[in-house]
Amino acid sequence: MEYLEFELPIKELEEQLEKCQVIGEESEVDVTETCKQIESKLLETRKEIYKNLSAWQRVQLSRHPDRPYTLDYIRAICGDTFLELHGDRNVKDDKAMIGGLGKIGDQSFMFIGQQKGYNTKTRQYRNFGMANPEGYRKALRLMKSAEKFGVPVVSLIDTPGAYPGIEAEERGQGEAIARNILEMTRLKVPIIVVIIGEGASGGALGIGVGDVVLMLENTWYSVISPESCSSILWRSWEYKEIAAEALKLTATDMKKLKLIDEIVREPIGGAHRNHEKTFTIVKNKILKHFDELKKLSPEALVKKRMNKYADMGVFNS
Repeated sequence: MEYLEFELPIKELEEQLEKCQVIGEESEVDVTETCKQIESKLLETRKEIYKNLSAWQRVQLSRHPDRPYTLDYIRAICGDTFLELHGDRNVKDDKAMIGGLGKIGDQSFMFIGQQKGYNTKTRQYRNFGMANPEGYRKALRLMKSAEKFGVPVVSLIDTPGAYPGIEAEERGQGEAIARNILEMTRLKVPIIVVIIGEGASGGALGIGVGDVVLMLENTWYSVISPESCSSILWRSWEYKEIAAEALKLTATDMKKLKLIDEIVREPIGGAHRNHEKTFTIVKNKILKHFDELKKLSPEALVKKRMNKYADMGVFNS
């Protein structure tokens, strides 16, 4: 388990607890009471630390290497029923964008999301979760197939942004993202969006238009990353913490601004501390919101979604 800088007090207590348990196992000394005291202090420390996180600390948690990624959620939620689909039928299969059909119970869903890697090799294979235009076109192809067969869409967002390379621009990165946003606003099936990690820029928006947008509490959603914002405004990454606060990118900020619909609470310590509980929470949220959305006709669904996004923002005439 890796620990972030602000998690070091937790690390110290966990090490103390482990040593205490080892002493109890290897000797005849009764350490039960001591272990209980350490456990109690550990729980209090966890609650105190995670209750008062700054915006930058939440950004760090969203990038934690032990945090579950899109395929982890899909495999846990769908089990063996998930069938991955490949290719945009034009250029190639983008490994940073994954999608396919899966079942939760008896209900089929079209799952789409960005996938990051677990080590250097897989990160390069997945292009660090940064999709090319063909990734967004693959996502759109799958969404249109879902619409054709009346299958609801679940979009899982976790990306540092769309790939910014020259070749991506040459193949129409901006157009691909814009096309997805347009088509998602008028898709005639329910769309449930869940931000499970980083939600950066157009890379997130390209699969982020939904009837319901959920955000795990230790994630972020913004037009730009704190580091990039800092480098533009201050010509340095040193001000990334100030930038994170100014961008209002946390789940709490997004809910206040009415840009998302619900904050999904994570287990104490974050999703990386308890994968199984996180998977169960997300699965239940998806089913809960789908039960509400399936009551609407396709026309009502599209109208409600259009109005939702049209009402965002403030302007003066």
